[in-house]
Amino acid sequence: MTSIIDLLVTTGKWQMMHILLDDELGRLTVQRLRPWHRLLARCLASRLDQRLADGARPEENAVLAARAVVLTSVSYRRALAGSLRRTLAASVSPHTRPRLMAASRSAGVARQPYVPLRRDRIAESASELAGLAGCLAGPSPVPAQGVAMVSQMLADGSGPLYRAGARDDLHTIVERAAQALTR
Repeated sequence: MTSIIDLLVTTGKWQMMHILLDDELGRLTVQRLRPWHRLLARCLASRLDQRLADGARPEENAVLAARAVVLTSVSYRRALAGSLRRTLAASVSPHTRPRLMAASRSAGVARQPYVPLRRDRIAESASELAGLAGCLAGPSPVPAQGVAMVSQMLADGSGPLYRAGARDDLHTIVERAAQALTR
């Protein structure tokens, strides 16, 4: 099990975040997380999530570590848990046409975004998806790999959550994410 420890050091009015990274000899060392590491982690989020979901260690480099810090933060995990719960709720509601909503400061009317869900697949994995949401929303720390897997599952518009012709099986993805979150 890998771990990222983010240390927040305050000196005067400046705050610096430190992380554990592998050095050239394979030992963990404390290094400062620079602002450009966080910026790169934000710009390359989907690519970094894929690497983390595939098992890359966050300690490999500062950009992966910066992304892992974001993924494992309580606020990000709770937002993902909320997305899972909204997906579950939307999957059990009857098929409705998108409601109209007034566009702010516009003469026209905008349609609320509609995302087609594979309700049958979600219903088959409902208890496991609810378990993922509970694990993510809990106070215990979780590995970045599991959070990255859930994030990718929700964001993949061509995945089994949204498309009938998806190659992957939703139940298998959810099981793997649950295993990764409980390591």
